[in-house]
Amino acid sequence: MKNSGNARSKKAAEQDQQYRSWVEVDLGNLTHNWREIRRLVGPQVRILQVVKADAYGHGSIEVSNVALQNGATHLGVANADEGVQLRVGGIEAPIIILSPSIESEIPEIIKYNLTPSVSDIGFAREINRRLKKTGMKLPIHIEVDTGMGRGGTLYSEAFDMIREVSGLSQLTPEGIFTHLSSSEAEKDEYNRMQWELFKTLLDRLEQSGITFPIRHMANSGGVLNFRRFHLDMVRPGIMSYGIYPSPDLESKARLLPVMSFKTRVMLLKEFPEGHGIGYNRTFVTKGPTCIATIPVGYGDGYGRILSNQSDVLIRGKRAPVVGRVSMDMCTIDVTHIRDCEIGDEVVLLGRQGKEYISANEIAEKARTISYEILCALGKRAPRVFVHKGKADTVEPRLRRIFIPDEERSLSRIDNVIRRCFQARAEDKEMGDAVFYEMFETLFGKEDRRLELRTNFRYDITVSDYPARETRNDPQAVNYFKVTTHIEYTKTLRNNPFIIGCALNNQQLSDLFEDPRCEYRWLLFSRDALFKEGDFQVDRVCVDGEVVPITRTAYTTRGYEVWCGGDVLRKKINRPIRLKIDIQTKKYKSSNSFSVYLVYPTRGLDISFHYAGTNLKNVREVSFFAGKHPYPQVTTERGKLIRLMVDENDWVFPNSGVTFIWDL
Repeated sequence: MKNSGNARSKKAAEQDQQYRSWVEVDLGNLTHNWREIRRLVGPQVRILQVVKADAYGHGSIEVSNVALQNGATHLGVANADEGVQLRVGGIEAPIIILSPSIESEIPEIIKYNLTPSVSDIGFAREINRRLKKTGMKLPIHIEVDTGMGRGGTLYSEAFDMIREVSGLSQLTPEGIFTHLSSSEAEKDEYNRMQWELFKTLLDRLEQSGITFPIRHMANSGGVLNFRRFHLDMVRPGIMSYGIYPSPDLESKARLLPVMSFKTRVMLLKEFPEGHGIGYNRTFVTKGPTCIATIPVGYGDGYGRILSNQSDVLIRGKRAPVVGRVSMDMCTIDVTHIRDCEIGDEVVLLGRQGKEYISANEIAEKARTISYEILCALGKRAPRVFVHKGKADTVEPRLRRIFIPDEERSLSRIDNVIRRCFQARAEDKEMGDAVFYEMFETLFGKEDRRLELRTNFRYDITVSDYPARETRNDPQAVNYFKVTTHIEYTKTLRNNPFIIGCALNNQQLSDLFEDPRCEYRWLLFSRDALFKEGDFQVDRVCVDGEVVPITRTAYTTRGYEVWCGGDVLRKKINRPIRLKIDIQTKKYKSSNSFSVYLVYPTRGLDISFHYAGTNLKNVREVSFFAGKHPYPQVTTERGKLIRLMVDENDWVFPNSGVTFIWDL
């Protein structure tokens, strides 16, 4: 055995580059557990993966992605902050806040399209009131307290509350649920009582014409013990992570533990008989003793209560924790492990060789439950996500459930990007110039969300007005009738959204300032107002479904057509294919028609049709910014001009094309 005074081994030197302590999350085992859950509930039952408390300490974003890849339909969190963290991490699936929300969380719930659980009619009224201002609808799940005594509306008040909530215009009651108090105990009659109460309420609601697409009550214990509790959706939590809610349930599923907590021996010392170890000398050596110090303490979630009673694994052998567990360190008796060296791997939770230390074992010694152990362990350690035995990704050492203020967060990112440009240009002034030009091009304004569009198609057809229309409106002979069809793929952000027609550049600029404005048209009119038929939205479709026009209005920024409704509700924050058909007009004597791209666009097809008109010498002048700035141009004399950019190529804002003609 090597003590602290000896030269460190080559192996230990190599391990200096490794982590002091780390949490391993086995994504393969998580996938295995998910298959077990699916086997238990069958193919028809939805599965909500509970990822609250950072997925019980496992890493909520990584766990969510694995669950979604394996068929999860929903994710469950405890509060809005946890939901926002998932959204910021790129998760677009439905996220249900399982705990009651407070009014201060409503702005984030709406902004990030989270699904709140409703336990109180006052909260329901308030979120409905705020949703009215946006025109949005939001799905909700109603929690009923059938005996848990925690969240949820009281059972005696549930029917009346649900009936009122169902009448609120901006809320869509998507789900109803309750929570089991003793699901891990199969023979506990309390489970049957809760089931009967919940079933009675559901039957009464159905008789009154109130139904819910998603009814759920089964947590992990419910999944394992009560098949009839599965209903439309189940909510596995602890079992997903390979921990049984009770040792009595181990025969009902083959679960594999997902988390391991490991560290390294950082110091070895030899002590004589009678030497005290740690605070207050709660352990005194009874003979020559070798003590290993490891960099883990109660600051890492390894509780002080484990002092002098827990074990760790070193070189496949158990070694006792001796002395007080400190904030940052604890001490291990390795006298019996004669080949122990500085740098050796130490397992506090998990398997090493044939030995295994479970969360339940630690929980029993700490007089708590495995849930608390998983949530607490390794707060300061990086999460190493393992796939097929190899490290896949690593989360930072300093893990915090932290939702940054967006403006400050973006400001920090902007500063990093700006300094990168300065370094690359080797000139601060030039770097700043490139940075600000980039922002002006891509965003227009610093606070505008970057919007990307793909497979952009724009068909423009100009024609003369029919004789019958020129008889009714002599001015019509001075105009072309313009029919446009535009379609593209994007992520939908707003319900409802606006299609606007401006009469001057100032109005057009005002429409650009509104993120809800999806499409803008500039109609230079010699009149203060234009007739109703001068700008007509014929049809708006999203993913092939017609989107209704909810209202039209003349405003200070022109003519606005508002589109939206229930058809868009489930599509918010998801990629959609938008199609818009419009009829309007264009002065013949303007001799040009311009198309401007104001968003980064990948792949486009723009065609200008003019067959049957007296246009002569029709040509195009394009001005595209991108890696391939020259589009493919096809011309059919007297009929059309078509420009195409490959679907894999990006065209940047401030690009466009102008079609020019002679009369």
